[in-house]
Amino acid sequence: MDLQERINLMVHLGEYLQSDDDILKEIKCKAEIQNAWFTQEFIQMAITNIANEFLNRSKLEAWAANYPSLAKMADSKTVGIVMAGNIPLVGFHDMLCVFVSGHQAVIKTSTKDEVLIKHLVQKMYEWNITVQNQISFADNLKGCDAYIATGSNNSGRYFEYYFGKYPHIIRRNRTSIAILTGEETAEQLDLLANDIQFYFGLGCRNVTKILVPVGYDFKPLLAACSKFGHFMDMHKYKDNFDYHLTLLLMNLKYYMSNESLILTENKSVFSPVSQVHYEFYTDIKEIEPYLPVANEVQCIVGHGYTDFGKAQIPSLFDYADGIDTMEFLSNINTH
Repeated sequence: MDLQERINLMVHLGEYLQSDDDILKEIKCKAEIQNAWFTQEFIQMAITNIANEFLNRSKLEAWAANYPSLAKMADSKTVGIVMAGNIPLVGFHDMLCVFVSGHQAVIKTSTKDEVLIKHLVQKMYEWNITVQNQISFADNLKGCDAYIATGSNNSGRYFEYYFGKYPHIIRRNRTSIAILTGEETAEQLDLLANDIQFYFGLGCRNVTKILVPVGYDFKPLLAACSKFGHFMDMHKYKDNFDYHLTLLLMNLKYYMSNESLILTENKSVFSPVSQVHYEFYTDIKEIEPYLPVANEVQCIVGHGYTDFGKAQIPSLFDYADGIDTMEFLSNINTH
């Protein structure tokens, strides 16, 4: 398959994702049974974003045009991909990059998210049998020429040990922050609530820490986030909320909350499910340690940064950890 044929196939996949196919509906249900965090609402959200942002023909062609070597890639390599499973199809972009680049992808899925990705690859096999030579699955990734692995800080050390001598991209824990001025409109706060709460806050692009000026009024933000009160109907989320609220009460820690979200002052950029940390600043210069994006921060939401409401709608060019995956794949032969 040449580059244009690969793009055509991905466009076809995007059209399939936006269809009312009965088998696809059944697969979505199976994915939720496998992982209760993958509600139908968030599975559909992930699928819609992939179809609109990753598998649109004009966007794909403009993206690929930035890497002219792809059209004449002569020596393809085998790239092992270790996928995460925190949100639906979170590893799709890596697979897309390897496939479009003309290399062969060998994928180790997360046990939390294998139903959806395996179904999509199976559909690609049905449409073009030669895809079997370019995308496959394995429990152990041995003998690959390069690796892209995503996981926790702990698994990152494991990846370094096994994959470090090969060309690699190894990703560890990341999260996202928002920088507020106190002048945000009601609409912007409503969109920020999405950045915080979509996917129950489990994604690396979810805002788990907000930086606010001294004297900031949190009431409008809590009111905006109250639209996710239905999360408390989901027992796994409610268990987290109750547990972390109890910890704060037992430790006499100050907090604010609405029906489903807890705000508490904490310097850590990482916060548990159902909780968001905040930190005050008196001078905008105090936030400079977060700029440019720090090692633990995936993206920054706010004025002059990622637009409110866009954190969970990455484009093809929004590479995880700021590492250009396509550039890496284009240069494997030079390593």
